Amino acid sequence: MAARIVPFGLYALFLLIGQIVGWLGQVAGWPALSGDAVLLWLYPIKTLVVAAALAWFWRQYDELQWPPKLPVRHLMLTTAAGVLVYAAWVRMDWAWAMQGAPSSGYNPFTVDGPASYLLTAFRLCGAAIVVPIMEELFWRSFVLRYLISSRFEAIPIGTFTPISFVAVVALFGVEHDLWLAGMMAGTVYGLLLVQTRNLWACIGAHASTNFALGIHVLVTRQWSWW
Repeated sequence: MAARIVPFGLYALFLLIGQIVGWLGQVAGWPALSGDAVLLWLYPIKTLVVAAALAWFWRQYDELQWPPKLPVRHLMLTTAAGVLVYAAWVRMDWAWAMQGAPSSGYNPFTVDGPASYLLTAFRLCGAAIVVPIMEELFWRSFVLRYLISSRFEAIPIGTFTPISFVAVVALFGVEHDLWLAGMMAGTVYGLLLVQTRNLWACIGAHASTNFALGIHVLVTRQWSWW
């Protein structure tokens, strides 16, 4: 159980740390924390810590065979699902479907010099590699099956029950600022899991979405999507 919870918990902890740092800089008036640089550099640290946790627990992820094995039709379905979620996501930024005020996002180019490219690489790789593995292990491997039985490892990957499916869609949605877009993505990834019975398919779709969104951000300079 811990193998699927700890990486997600560490990621959530860093989100909390980021909020605290932002508060200390803006509200408490701590000059050293008032700029964007501290928050920008938290992301690479977070990415490395979560990646290290995944590597530590890797042998416990029986649902992730290595190398990944996906039939061509499932690979095509995975890619299509990821691109579909991206295309829908960037059109679902309605004010009523957003939690809190719009964010200025993550702009690595507020840092001068080569460091900006390092931050960009970490942001893109973190979103397209580390986050999909971490989130899919937590939501659609652990939570989805745990809602069916506390002996979740005995439940085959991709097992469908209405309650567990809807619950994970809802929880995955409210995890994101764009909660409706999150629910849309959770629905697509969940249906993909039911169809393929392979967690790598969800990871691949999630990775495709985040990579496409990252390219979108870099091309359009709309940092709020990050």
